[in-house]
Amino acid sequence: MQKTTLTLFELNSLVRDVLETTLDSLFWVEAELSEAREVRGHCYMELVQKDIFSATPIARASAKCWKQRWQVLRPKFEGVTGQPLRAGMKVMLQVAVSFHEAYGFAWIVQDIDPTYTMGDMARKRLEIIRQLRQEGVFDMQKELTIPMFAQRVAVISSESAAGYGDFYSQLSNNDYGFKFYPRLFAAVMQGERVEQSVVAALNEINRHVDDFDVVVIIRGGGATADLSGFDTLELAENVANFPLPIITGIGHERDESILDMVSNTRVKTPTAAAAVLIDNLVAVLSCINDYERRVAMRVKQVMDKERRRLDRSAERVPMLFSLVKTRQEAHLDRLMSRMVSLVNHNVSTAGHRLQLASANLLPLVERRLERANNELGRLEFRVKALDPQLILRRGYSITLLDNKAVRHADQLKRGDHIVTRLEHGSVKSVVE
Repeated sequence: MQKTTLTLFELNSLVRDVLETTLDSLFWVEAELSEAREVRGHCYMELVQKDIFSATPIARASAKCWKQRWQVLRPKFEGVTGQPLRAGMKVMLQVAVSFHEAYGFAWIVQDIDPTYTMGDMARKRLEIIRQLRQEGVFDMQKELTIPMFAQRVAVISSESAAGYGDFYSQLSNNDYGFKFYPRLFAAVMQGERVEQSVVAALNEINRHVDDFDVVVIIRGGGATADLSGFDTLELAENVANFPLPIITGIGHERDESILDMVSNTRVKTPTAAAAVLIDNLVAVLSCINDYERRVAMRVKQVMDKERRRLDRSAERVPMLFSLVKTRQEAHLDRLMSRMVSLVNHNVSTAGHRLQLASANLLPLVERRLERANNELGRLEFRVKALDPQLILRRGYSITLLDNKAVRHADQLKRGDHIVTRLEHGSVKSVVE
């Protein structure tokens, strides 16, 4: 038998005819976006359905919304949901089948139901809030207090964001001249990288936590609709457990993210976040001024009380002095009387002792004088016995050398001049 063959184009054309004939109506389909991107005004989506137990994809398909239709659907969707289409979002799309010989199968989006996405987003938000409350961290930031002198500020924001510039200018040019020391930790503030980037900035701040008093997360200049990055469980847990109070200024009046809910203080804009810090110092200054007035008033009251007490004491001083003077004079008189009596007694006793000593002293003096006279007589006799003149009278002589008696011949040498004293006169000689 001869085989019947078709070209690929013919086969694809046949498939297109069958699909367009069989599936010629519109269908509403529920799916999750695994990808959503705009190219030259058209929106290209990748749809997926996951197993409810394992989160494993069990169906996939591509969908397209052409530019003319997308320009109508996009503002409608973002106006209701407050967010653009993004990966991970649940959507309900009205689609028509499309099969092109060259590009294959795709669903063409004709409409989108934003209320379905809103419901899914609300369900996810409620689930995250429930889990945070179950973990006991939802209100942890509310238990922290912004320090009285909160001037060292860690700022998480996009470096190029207009909101950061407004925040910095508001702090630097405040009407009170307060000094603040902000330090920027740059982060992505919109899109799919918000969670990862802000958590990384918080981790960096936590490594230097002692250098800061407060953390400010601000967002300005981006799309007001794109707040989805601030509605994640991981970011909310990091903020709720952070050791420093966190101020958020990432939304507007009607927008409140989960991050706003768990933060210490939530404000509308970056400038409002700066105003919180300025007002905090204003309140501290007012408190200081109030305490200063109270201290001054209390000091004045104490001084007035002490002044009155001193005045009363001063009035009593003359009377007290007179009383004390009288008492002291009487005391001195008693002391003087006792002293005179004591001196008289001591003088009388000393006189009696002197009389006794005088009576005993005269015999003692006479005996001492008698002994002294006897001793002088003995000494006088000995001196006369040793008189050299007596020796000379007996026929002896004395030889002198330099007026000293010569006792031994070895004391003399040739040429010495000596003198020999006799009973009558003296003789001078030279030793040969």
